[in-house]
Amino acid sequence: MVPTTESDPHSTQPGEVAELVARLRVGGTRALAMTFVDNGGVTRVRVVPLQRLESVLRSGVGMSVAWAVAGTDDSFAVVAPFDSPTGDLRVFPDLTALQPQDGSSPLAWAPLEQYSQEQEPFVCCQRTVLRTAVERWRERGIEFKAAFEVEFALLDDEGAPAHRGPGYSASAFLEIEPFALALMEALASHGIDVEQFHVEHGPGQLEFSCAPRDPLTAADQLVLGRLLTRRVAAQHGFRVSFAPVPFPEAVGNGCHLHLSGWRDGVNLMRADTPESAPTGDGAAMIAGILAALPDLLAVIAPSVPSYLRLQPHHWAGAYACWGIENREAAVRLVPGTRSSRSSSANVEIKTVDGAANPYLAVGALLGAALNGVERGASLPAPVQCDPDTMTPTERHDAGVTRFSETLSDAIERLAKSDVAVAALGPELHQAFLGVRRQEWATFRDHDVAALTAAYRWRY
Repeated sequence: MVPTTESDPHSTQPGEVAELVARLRVGGTRALAMTFVDNGGVTRVRVVPLQRLESVLRSGVGMSVAWAVAGTDDSFAVVAPFDSPTGDLRVFPDLTALQPQDGSSPLAWAPLEQYSQEQEPFVCCQRTVLRTAVERWRERGIEFKAAFEVEFALLDDEGAPAHRGPGYSASAFLEIEPFALALMEALASHGIDVEQFHVEHGPGQLEFSCAPRDPLTAADQLVLGRLLTRRVAAQHGFRVSFAPVPFPEAVGNGCHLHLSGWRDGVNLMRADTPESAPTGDGAAMIAGILAALPDLLAVIAPSVPSYLRLQPHHWAGAYACWGIENREAAVRLVPGTRSSRSSSANVEIKTVDGAANPYLAVGALLGAALNGVERGASLPAPVQCDPDTMTPTERHDAGVTRFSETLSDAIERLAKSDVAVAALGPELHQAFLGVRRQEWATFRDHDVAALTAAYRWRY
């Protein structure tokens, strides 16, 4: 929903706002929590009382331009023109995505978009990046579906894991059953369909998988899903960490992203057989993502501890390659079962982690896919083994490369990426780089214990 003005025929009218406020009040809502995710990956919130909703829709809420360069540790990078105490933005809730409260809190929720004081989209609005990417594809007659797998660590107030495994076991699940059931109910009550929930491999680690949605809704639901996870955890005496590596020796939390492209109701990721690759635009999309991944790594694995997680033999996708159902490949083609192949075939990008801004991650990857289609990129042969077990010669011949092993190296690749500039826009590209460079300078000398402690509760 765009900002409302008196001359905008599509704006929300005062009577409509009053009706909405009345419905929310009847349901027990007292205020609206509005969120955006910054370039540090932190979800920021503004809360307004319901009686101010009409004014907020008309004029927005003020916010400093400096938030374009806000970091994970609440520092601000020096990137002109955003590193200034002057200047103001207006942020507006998108009421098309509003979720009423569910009885556990008097707050309703909606995502924010950022605008100038002239009510033009702000060049560093992360949600607008994704909206623009979706619109570019829609102009080509193609729509995408996206879904996240959300991994997190459930910990007590002292940071001890809520379970000790075994991974995927019934015994570990029973230790956290009341929390798990309450969380699934809370997610469902807010329109987030959980396809499955399970105990993951690491101590205290859990995962829920979301049903496919359009990309903007999928990113919104990830943000809301994390908020709900924290709320339910607090109600059960726990804390939650979405950090890529929440404590030393942890296997790490991914936020795997599944994507499928559709034209006229046909899934472009579908292959003729479970052993074959997609063809045409579907193959070019995957090839575009694969080719750009090394340059986009600082967007989808953007924190210093992201590179503690991004290790071989962890199913994290440490090598830039693709494979059919290969969980060690960065891009895993999921053909789907015989009964659902035409509808469920998709690609999973395994390198995305919990530090990533979901709007930028999906937007950048859709931009990479578009680049692949525009240049008619060819998909190389799949890698059907653990790429770390290949010899250097075998990897070279197959075009398989190891991703950057530090955020610093990933930043320098991102700085030179034309695909990233096209997807993010030059201003946001520079602001994002500034935040990441400052983050690297701040945390690069921390040992693992200090590093994981610094990031544990940030996302």
